[in-house]
Amino acid sequence: MENNNWIKEYDKPMIIAGPCSAESEKQMMTIAEDLDKDYVQVFRAGIWKPRTKPNCFEGVGAIGLNWLKKVKDEFGMKIATEIANANHAKLALEYDVDVLWIGARSTVNPFTVQEIAEALRGTDKIVLVKNPVNPDLDLWIGALERLEAQGIKNLGAIHRGFSTYKKTKYRNNPQWQIALDFKNKLPNVPIICDPSHICGNRTGLFDVAQQAFNFEYNGLMIETHNNPDEAWSDASQQITPARLLEILKDLEIRQSDDPDAIYKTGIENLRHQIDELDNSILDTISQRMKVANSIGELKKDHNVAVFQPDRWKQIKDNSIKAGVSLGLSEDFVDKLLQAIHQESVAQQNQIMVKKDEKI
Repeated sequence: MENNNWIKEYDKPMIIAGPCSAESEKQMMTIAEDLDKDYVQVFRAGIWKPRTKPNCFEGVGAIGLNWLKKVKDEFGMKIATEIANANHAKLALEYDVDVLWIGARSTVNPFTVQEIAEALRGTDKIVLVKNPVNPDLDLWIGALERLEAQGIKNLGAIHRGFSTYKKTKYRNNPQWQIALDFKNKLPNVPIICDPSHICGNRTGLFDVAQQAFNFEYNGLMIETHNNPDEAWSDASQQITPARLLEILKDLEIRQSDDPDAIYKTGIENLRHQIDELDNSILDTISQRMKVANSIGELKKDHNVAVFQPDRWKQIKDNSIKAGVSLGLSEDFVDKLLQAIHQESVAQQNQIMVKKDEKI
């Protein structure tokens, strides 16, 4: 994917802020006036709101584009809104909306993305794609490729977390590794974090935003309302412009490198240690697999099943306990054991199905 140089127009992280939903012209103008323009460059508001269930507030519709345009004209801010279909895209272009984003529910549908991409063909507007609701990296990248194929150059991504049936402290689990994999595969595509939708509440916004900057994200999208408790949608995750400014002032923006000689020497030494330890870990896992294969041969000779639930539970319980005592998180140890166990089972299964060379 080609270089997306539009982000270089900003000498600091791109901050997009404004209400989850446009409610009235007065509400929009009040919020826009209260935002600190030294920190916030783009004013956002949802005009069309795809909701999970019917009979919920689904946005004011096209009339809200007039209010967005007024914000742009009176305060000189760029404006942004979500587009969920081709008609939304065409209307947003008519009202000179600067930043358009495709929401998580739309990203999951290639037909919808294709229709939007064709409606935006050749535009020089900034088009951002939120990650799909489900953790599918290819689907996320595929949406951007569809837009690029229509000659759209100013592309970017929004990391808003992934839906999960299991309840956690997040409304949408960030699953940072997926976003980091995205950055590795598409290093030229700017990525913005949406702490509001990741958290689903106000209390975790700073921590998520700081984590994003620790990973060198290019900006933030944070829902901001003049009276959050009375917001017509997603009230619990919106904050006042004053609270937003506090958060933005407290955030530490990380740099990609430091030319300082002490840092260079120190980081190289520590990375060398990491490389040696990683090689040692891989060697140990390889030795473990050899033992697992010997067990597989023994099980085959004695017609014993590959998977032994009681033994697996014993290994898991003992290893998690040992890992936690060494300062590792239970979740990490569990995932590591699962990966090793799956590989062991797969290799033992190959031994079971392999033809006996003696026959």
